Amino acid sequence: MVENYNVIEVADSIFWIGANDRETDKFEGLLDLPMGVAYNSYLMRGEKNVLIDTVKSSFMDDFLHRLTGLLDSKPLDYVIVNHMEPDHSGSVDVIKRLYPDVKFVGNAKTVEMMKNFYGLEGCTIAVKEGETLDIGDRKLVFAFAPMVHWPESMVSYEPNLKILFSNDIFGGFGALEGGIFDDEVNFDWTVYETMRYYVNIVGRYAKPATKALEKVRKLDISMICPSHGPVWRSDIDKIIGLYEKWSRQETDEGVVVVYGSMYGNTKLASDAIARSLSMSGINPVQIYDVSRSNISFITTDIWRYSGLILSCCTYNMELYPPMAGLLRLLANKNMTGRHIGLCGTYSWAGAALREMSEFVEKSNGGWTLVGPTIEIKSRPTSADIEQCRMLGKNMAEIVKNKHSK
Repeated sequence: MVENYNVIEVADSIFWIGANDRETDKFEGLLDLPMGVAYNSYLMRGEKNVLIDTVKSSFMDDFLHRLTGLLDSKPLDYVIVNHMEPDHSGSVDVIKRLYPDVKFVGNAKTVEMMKNFYGLEGCTIAVKEGETLDIGDRKLVFAFAPMVHWPESMVSYEPNLKILFSNDIFGGFGALEGGIFDDEVNFDWTVYETMRYYVNIVGRYAKPATKALEKVRKLDISMICPSHGPVWRSDIDKIIGLYEKWSRQETDEGVVVVYGSMYGNTKLASDAIARSLSMSGINPVQIYDVSRSNISFITTDIWRYSGLILSCCTYNMELYPPMAGLLRLLANKNMTGRHIGLCGTYSWAGAALREMSEFVEKSNGGWTLVGPTIEIKSRPTSADIEQCRMLGKNMAEIVKNKHSK
């Protein structure tokens, strides 16, 4: 029966019954999904049958086939709601109709949200930090992870098998292409997609994430079952270490160049900067056209590397709109400990450099400005190009010195 419903046993009587989404183009309508995304849900069968999270409502059919096939007319006793975002909780109201006696377990804020989202009342159990739910032959212990990345977020831990159901922590983009475990997938690609997920979903809440990781480090873990991405069973210490690094905002040696150009003149200046960085020994130099690259990839590399250079034109007496959008997003991420260089262009009313400079000033020291700060009128002159080369050289020196210590 398990094989007929395409479920995967991840541990003794614990099954993955989630869904792979290869149809959605943008996560949250914003972040590109070139390889899709997985919505992970887990069923624990035993004296009590427990479902941990559900799936996005548009992928409910396959999920329900797996759930009902595994239960085989047996009751569903509990649904653990680690997170109320609809890609996790999107099927709870249908679960309630299928299993009218089921109890939904979350913290007090979860219970309130279940009422607000789905009108669920009288069928919920509010648990506290560190509380244990006895489910017969097993038990679950709950730890709260507020603001990673919603206020009600929590994780669930099964101490007998030492399994952590980690919610969005350690989750990543990408559908599960046959392999569900970390030792069955392309590890480097998986780590990148996990980082891209972290930066764009959790990154703003790096401090709360660090506190949550302190709780995780105290647990004896044999397996991590997140809500997105693969199940971690072989490289647990490595992924926890990487997550701690990202949460501390530790950077790698490298520089990102992001430019916005309408007619190619700003691009000329950006290419000169990038060439100077490379000649000065920076590798990698990541270049993005802000009009064409999805912000999820741009912000991931900006989070990852120590240096950033913004090169952008003026548009109708304001900063070029795609660059302005990127700066709003970067301001939201609360990045610290990085270096930035600026190059603005205009033809008759300069605004790009002014607005980018204001972004740096408002960062409260999160960004350290590297000179020269460049402003180019119309097309770059040979003197402008020399300034661009100097900016690349100066940035390279600072970044290399930082990572040689």
